[in-house]
Amino acid sequence: MAQVAKIAGVSHQTVSRVINNFPGVKPQTRERVEEVIRQTGYVPNTTARTLVTKRSRMIGVITVGSFLYGPTQSISSIEQAARAQDYTTLLATVTEESRSEFFGAVDNFMQRSIDALIIVAARHLTTKFAAELELSIPVLLVSSPSPLSENLNILWVDQDGGARLAIRHLIQLGHRNIAFLTGPDNWMDARQRREAATDEAERNNLKLIEFPGDWGAQSGYQAGIALASMPKETRPTAVFSANDHMALGLFAAFHKCGISVPSDISVIGFDNVPESEYYSPPLSTVEQDFSSLGHKVLANALHLIEEEETDFAPIPTHLVIRESTSRPWNHER
Repeated sequence: MAQVAKIAGVSHQTVSRVINNFPGVKPQTRERVEEVIRQTGYVPNTTARTLVTKRSRMIGVITVGSFLYGPTQSISSIEQAARAQDYTTLLATVTEESRSEFFGAVDNFMQRSIDALIIVAARHLTTKFAAELELSIPVLLVSSPSPLSENLNILWVDQDGGARLAIRHLIQLGHRNIAFLTGPDNWMDARQRREAATDEAERNNLKLIEFPGDWGAQSGYQAGIALASMPKETRPTAVFSANDHMALGLFAAFHKCGISVPSDISVIGFDNVPESEYYSPPLSTVEQDFSSLGHKVLANALHLIEEEETDFAPIPTHLVIRESTSRPWNHER
């Protein structure tokens, strides 16, 4: 630090203020110090900085083991946002049913002096564990809301609004006979999408025909075979799939059975996974903005650390219209 201060022509206190993002440094001075730091390759001593700021600049993240798109994208976006703010994320992946693993991870993080804890909770039991925590640091839950999370700091993508977008899109195209391929009921996002889709249909005097799904393409394939076996005159003219991977299974089943998408049946998914643009046909879907989620989660965590006001409004979803949805085959022209 002394070398940086000497080259930049400032005191070592000024260098410290720049490194730790403290206010009170003129912009031109800050730029000069930052340029010297880049030129010299100076790396701040983390331990020393922690002693001065009382901050470790580490945030713990707990998630239940899952390779599904939503949880993995949430974690990735949080990590990227943290890195941009010069924070290190410590990740613990635990088994959902294991209370000992969850609280063991919390204890481990607290021994590492984390500044905040973020919990990515896809299912109910993880939220239950989070509600039992009594920590001296901020805790932030990334999850669809539920009665268990009423007293927690919580951020989520607007599953309710996204499901309604999908159903409205199909209704606006003229569909009145709509199937819904659900997600697993122990996932809070799946419950939110199901409740919202059902309510939106009922508001339009429609009743969805439900098929059970588990997020995987195989369950979508099984639902597709069941739909294909129905007489065309009574078969739903559109399907809302609660995620894009199940929609891929639907496509495979329909292709095998000679059913054309969207000429015979329209399909809309949820997530907007990168591959969905390359489905055949390209999939209409609802996009979850995980980049915005990660940045907002990290920003709120930092606000909580500094005891500042936070914004817990949900992240909006967006309708992505591609080629897998159209007017129903029996639409009156």
